[in-house]
Parts: sequence; structure tokens; C-alpha cells
Amino acid sequence: MSLPSSDSVSTAPVQGMDAAKLEEAFRLFNQVSDELSLAYTRLQAQAAQLTERMHLLQDALPAGVLVLGGDGIIVQVNPAAERLLGPALVGVRWQAVEGERLTAAELPGEYLAAEGRRLSLIDSALDSEGGRIVLLQDITEAHRLKSQAGRNERLAAMGEMAAQVAHQLRTPLAAALLYAGNLENPDLPAATRTSIAQKTVARLKALEHLIQDMLLFARGEAQGREIIAASELVQEVAQTIEPLARVAGVEFTVLDLTSTLHLNGNRKELSGALVNLLENALHAAGKGGRVELAAKQSATLLDLTVRDNGAGMAPDVVARLFEPFFTTRAEGTGLGLAIARGVARAHGGNIEVRSTPGVGTEFIFSVAGLVAATGEQSET
Repeated sequence: MSLPSSDSVSTAPVQGMDAAKLEEAFRLFNQVSDELSLAYTRLQAQAAQLTERMHLLQDALPAGVLVLGGDGIIVQVNPAAERLLGPALVGVRWQAVEGERLTAAELPGEYLAAEGRRLSLIDSALDSEGGRIVLLQDITEAHRLKSQAGRNERLAAMGEMAAQVAHQLRTPLAAALLYAGNLENPDLPAATRTSIAQKTVARLKALEHLIQDMLLFARGEAQGREIIAASELVQEVAQTIEPLARVAGVEFTVLDLTSTLHLNGNRKELSGALVNLLENALHAAGKGGRVELAAKQSATLLDLTVRDNGAGMAPDVVARLFEPFFTTRAEGTGLGLAIARGVARAHGGNIEVRSTPGVGTEFIFSVAGLVAATGEQSET
């Protein structure tokens, strides 16, 4: 009988140990696999639950939500979006929906929809593949309340200045009555009678101008909008001011960087507001002074800046500039700047003032509503 070799005796226990370890490894693998399967099942259930909650949340949102694919096709909408834009949105290109069912309003990011609704629109990137999400908010009531609040504010201001109005009207009216009374004298020479009649008419025209300014201030909103080339507006204002600057002995320059910019606004009211600012600048600069009108685009606004190198104003004067009937000029009505700010705000902008005593003053008249040459709202 032969004995087993030393090699077979030494490998048998090793093979037995390897088999045991392999079996244990398979057991652990199965256990981990089962745990992973269970975790995946739970994760799927949670994902389904979250998806359901997200759909419920979207359905309950008062704002419209549209999800766009990378190709711009609408892949998902909520009921609010269909209420705001109408049915049959899924599968349609968003650009087509925007062009057919929305009209750009005068303010950036706002659009007019069916039934007179006013919507705000926010378009954001959704993923790296070009997907986007469009959020629509119905701001019709908010816009109405804002307009009403603005009108109430103007009416309140008109009420507060009623006493000042009476004073403003009484002075030229008393002068006109005095002049008219002198015309009753039959012994007046013809030359004197003509001079008195001219003064009477001048006082009555001053009354008419004051009343027109008051009505414009009370109305506030811009009427009769049209598409205006910004450069044409600048040229129109410049042509009005240039002869006045020559008579006043003021150097007047224009820096127009508007290129092909257009805006949606009221030409007459914008021109009138800018002429008013420039006339004030001519008066502030005085003979030998300088006045500049600069026009350029700033984000979504058109900035029209009026600069002078006059005496400047103290901070307490700057703080009161836009108060109705506040004026630093004896011949002024004190309504020009208030009206100019009303025009700017009616066009989605405002007026900023920067003044340094001894250096000069700068008025930045900004308006929104920039449009492309085709009339579409500018996205710049």
C-alpha cells in the first residue's frame, strides 16, 4: 500500500478552506444583493411618490408651468398654463405658442394674453441638454391695483396742493383782470391799449399753460403709444434746443449711441419731458456754460442723460425737486420735473438726479419698452 504524497496532504485543507470562503462570499453577495434590491424598490416607491406629489403641486399652483425639451417643444404643462394660454399646448413648439397667444406689453417680461390678461414670464434653463422651464404668472389684478394706486397717489398729491394751485391761479388771473379793467378806460391811447391787451393775453396764456401742466400731471399715464426710433427722438429734441442754446450763449452737444434702437412710447410726451429737462439745464448752465444730451442703452432701458456744468444744487434742494410747485426759478410753475418723472414712470422708467454744488447737475431719464426694428420686444 502506498502513502499519499506530501503535496496532496497539504492542498486538501487549503481547497476546503477556499470552498468555505467562496460559499461565504456568495452568501454575503446574495445578502447584499437582496438589500440593494429592497433599497431600489423603496427608492422607486419614493420616486413615484415624489413624482405624484410634484404633479399635485404643479396642478395646484396658480402659476402656469411649461416644460420644454431641448428642441423647444412643450412636453409638459400644468392646468394653470392651459387656463392662461388655452388648451392643446403639449407637442407644440413654444416659439409658436408665444407668437400666436402672447403680445409683448410695454414693460420687459410682461405680456398680454387672451381675455385681457396681463402675464409675467420667466424663462429658465432646466438641464444641460437644452431643456427649459417657462413660468407664467397672472398679474392682471396686481397691475390694475398698481395703476389704481398710482392714480390715487397722484390724486392725493393734487388734493394736498389745492391751496398752492389757488395761489398759482390767483396771481396771473388778478393781473389779467387788472389789465382788462384798464382797457375800459376810453381815454387810453391806442399804443397803450395795445400794450395792455398784449399783457392781458400773456397772463391768460400763462394760466392756460399752468392748467395744461396740472392736467398732464394728474393724468400721469402715457397716451397714444407708437414705435419710435430712439435716434429720431434725440434729433427732434436737439433741433428744439439748439436755437435756444445759441440765444442763451450755451454750448450744446449731443452724444447719440442708440444706433438702431426703437422703443414703444408716446413721442410727444417723451419729447416734452426731455425739452423741459434741457431748458432747465440751459438756465442752470448760464451764458458760457455747457449742456450735453447723451443717449445710450443700459440693459433693458434707454438712458437719456442731461448734463450741465452749472452751479449745482444742495442735497436738500435735490430732495424736493419732484414736489409739485416746488421751483427755484421765479418764472417756473414747479410742475415740469414732476410731469417729467410721471412720463418716465409711465414708460417703465424713472429719473435719477446727481448734483454737486460748484460742479453741475446730471438728470438720467430712463425709459423701458425697447423693441427690435420689427416691433418685437427686445431681449437685450
